[in-house]
Amino acid sequence: MNSILEDIKWQYKTGGIANRMIYWNIGAFLIAIGLFYQFKLGYFKYPDWIAVSSDPAVVLTKPWTLITYAFFHDGFQHLFFNMLVLNFSSRLFLTFFTQKQYLGLYLLSAIFASICFVISFYFLNVTTVMVGASAAIMALLVATTTYQPLMEVRLLLIGRVKLWHITAVVLLLDLLQLQLENTGGHIAHLSGALFGYLYMKLLINGTDLSRGVTYILDFFTNLGNPSKKTPFKKVHVNPKKPATQRASKIVTKDKTQQQIDEILDKISKSGYDSLSKDEKEFLFKAGK
Repeated sequence: MNSILEDIKWQYKTGGIANRMIYWNIGAFLIAIGLFYQFKLGYFKYPDWIAVSSDPAVVLTKPWTLITYAFFHDGFQHLFFNMLVLNFSSRLFLTFFTQKQYLGLYLLSAIFASICFVISFYFLNVTTVMVGASAAIMALLVATTTYQPLMEVRLLLIGRVKLWHITAVVLLLDLLQLQLENTGGHIAHLSGALFGYLYMKLLINGTDLSRGVTYILDFFTNLGNPSKKTPFKKVHVNPKKPATQRASKIVTKDKTQQQIDEILDKISKSGYDSLSKDEKEFLFKAGK
């Protein structure tokens, strides 16, 4: 038992923001079982100081719920599938961008999606509450797709597909189910996707919306290890760009990231099989 706990602690300290985001969601779910699960009725009953309410008056008195809802789930199945997609989307996003940008996008998209949910249900004259990380997950997926749509991803039993194909299918399913069930959830998903697209377009054009969350990331990154701070990877701006052209905030992380980008460009043009053995091994190690 001790070895399992030590392994969890080690993974939390060394796994980066993607692993920690999964741990935070799982931790919140375990806490919610003890506090909010109705064992006699067999479902969660979240209060409006945790879940985001569709009542604007409630949100105005409990504005923190615009974020807290994005760390709770209404069942194990809901949590399990969200964490699978979160892990997938996180690894893709962090291939190109920093942890600061990751956390900024997660939080900002959660706020944007919850506001869209509140506005939509206000006009529908329906009062309910919502929980789930799906909106933020969709933002991560769509943002990465917007930046690298032709990136090829290998799926179990399917093989290699382009990233935009996966994203298009997910968005289409949300659109088709919008009026069937869980309307609030689908509105949040599509809102998160929209924010992910807008975030990436602004980032490419030089506006990084995640700059405001630097302190937040610095705080959470060092939880459990306060004596050692983990610095962010610096943003490097190419000094050779003409003065009339705005420098993009897209991050050139380091030589390793440059090599990754070159390999991904090669994959998008010629496919994964065109890589040499050394390039495949390098990409595999970098992905870890």
